[in-house]
Amino acid sequence: MIPYRFEGEVVRGFGRGGKELGCPTANMDDSVVQNLPESLQVGVYYGTAMLDGEKYSMAMSIGWNPQYQNEKKTVEIHLIDYAGGDFYGKRLSAVIIGFIREMKSFGSLDELKSAIAKDIEVARRGTVDQNKL
Repeated sequence: MIPYRFEGEVVRGFGRGGKELGCPTANMDDSVVQNLPESLQVGVYYGTAMLDGEKYSMAMSIGWNPQYQNEKKTVEIHLIDYAGGDFYGKRLSAVIIGFIREMKSFGSLDELKSAIAKDIEVARRGTVDQNKL
């Protein structure tokens, strides 16, 4: 099912990405989550995203964020090297190019932050040669 393309509105999430984890995310509206193919497993992915006509590499999570024991499935996108402000209410389109890892709970917040930093580096390298998509 990869590559998988989707588009949706950026909505407010739990407020942890930028504040607690140092990794701001664009949380996609429920229609994006509901329309994901069943074959797309929960986990962390990489790809490209378009926001306001600009293309970014992205790292993205799909799932319930086991570290926080969320009960609601979410799609959260981190736009690599995005330096703009909030983008709530804007349309974002994205292409999932590859899978990085399964979601899991970590022993500490620092371990989670370290894993996120590694995910972003994998995404940065993984999308370098995929800019044709």
